[in-house]
Amino acid sequence: MTALTVTAPAPVRLDKYLLQQYPALSLGALNKALRQNKIKLNGKKQPLATRVRQGDEIRLYLQEEQLTPPSPDGPPFLAARCPAELVYEDGQLLIAHKPAGLPVEGNGPDTLLNRILLGQYQAGSWQPGEGFAPALCHRLDTGTSGLVLAAKTAGAERLLTGLIRERRLQKTYLCVTFGRPEPPAATLTGWLLKDAARGRVSILAGPRPGAKPVETRYRTLAVSGRLALLEVELITGRTHQIRAHLAGIGCPILGDGKYGSNAANRELRFKYQALCAWRLRFPKLDEPALAGVSGRAFYAPEPWYCAQLREGRLR
Repeated sequence: MTALTVTAPAPVRLDKYLLQQYPALSLGALNKALRQNKIKLNGKKQPLATRVRQGDEIRLYLQEEQLTPPSPDGPPFLAARCPAELVYEDGQLLIAHKPAGLPVEGNGPDTLLNRILLGQYQAGSWQPGEGFAPALCHRLDTGTSGLVLAAKTAGAERLLTGLIRERRLQKTYLCVTFGRPEPPAATLTGWLLKDAARGRVSILAGPRPGAKPVETRYRTLAVSGRLALLEVELITGRTHQIRAHLAGIGCPILGDGKYGSNAANRELRFKYQALCAWRLRFPKLDEPALAGVSGRAFYAPEPWYCAQLREGRLR
């Protein structure tokens, strides 16, 4: 627990004051800490918009490392929140489970890649500047949870990216849609066109310069009120493909602020899209480096919303 006495010369918002005092914190971290009852103002839980005054006491029930910025001289991965959760690992590759809301990579210290590097470093499997640094073989959107494949050697990276490029690695997702798709199972096709300036894509009925063909297969596993739980297989793997394809048939993914219904997302209190990269299935492989995964399927933990929908508690 850390206690501090406010020394602001004029009233200031609680969140602004804490961000000034602890630059290592983010607004997202503050909101999470408040939800977990880890911020007390004068002994009570108060909204972050509350204005604090000279002499007020703030107590933070956070770990010291959450309040201290990483050393500028150290590698960024050392500031990752924790090692990545792994569902499989051998000498050539690993499969990590990414939680929703965590970016796979980027400028911030807490990314999936940095969590992977931190875990390898702590286990003594890799040292910065020595040998091949573990590398991501594909990506997930920040709001999507599930399995991500990373290579631990240059040879494995070449083989794994080749499997993905040749569409030999089967990727299956679970998602909840706002709306029940008709028919309950189908294969969707079309052409996906990126709008880089807006950071979104469109699904077109026919070809157009710059558009790429897409194919998405789905089947309905359960329904509850306005919602449906789907199993979705990516035949092609384009940016935002599942999100845009399902939105295009009038069944956007719950929690998707870009392609979905913000009113439904607010009503059902979904911050991130209800989309999980649930299963990776490898074909039979002859390469000795991939013997550990040949012909095997790996699963992410089923997200909480799947059971709630099946039981009718989410509708």
